[in-house]
Amino acid sequence: MIYGRCAACKSQRRRCPSDCIFSPYFPPNDPQKFYCVHKIYGGSNVGKILQQIPSYAREQAADTLYLEAKCRIQDPIYGCVGIISRLYQQIHDTENELSKIQTQIVFHKLQNTHVEVESNFNILSTIEAETNLDFLSPQGTMGQFQYYHLNQVPRFY
Repeated sequence: MIYGRCAACKSQRRRCPSDCIFSPYFPPNDPQKFYCVHKIYGGSNVGKILQQIPSYAREQAADTLYLEAKCRIQDPIYGCVGIISRLYQQIHDTENELSKIQTQIVFHKLQNTHVEVESNFNILSTIEAETNLDFLSPQGTMGQFQYYHLNQVPRFY
């Protein structure tokens, strides 16, 4: 039991009864909470809403009413829907950014793979060039030399 009047009874300038529906949810030390709810929904409507809800869910309902009323006061056109829309937009933007980054990662991996393959090809080409050296072979007796590639070496049997 809260001693004194709750924020709702203070706002409405009345005595707070012992079975006040507002007192557990709108304490006297937080008058802004009831002010927002009262401004958007009206005091009697809030009381009716709280009475229709089971007692175990009333605290959450009062907090939800306050949140929605506060959002509606800050943004009279969109209220909570504006916040939800901005959050969905942030999620969409973040997903797009993630997709771009994943694409860049795949591109760089492919580019690295291409560079490695090209590097390995260059190494293999260098090794092949070193092992497949052209060599000079004497042709005839006059000191003339003929260039042969290893694949073109004449076989003397």
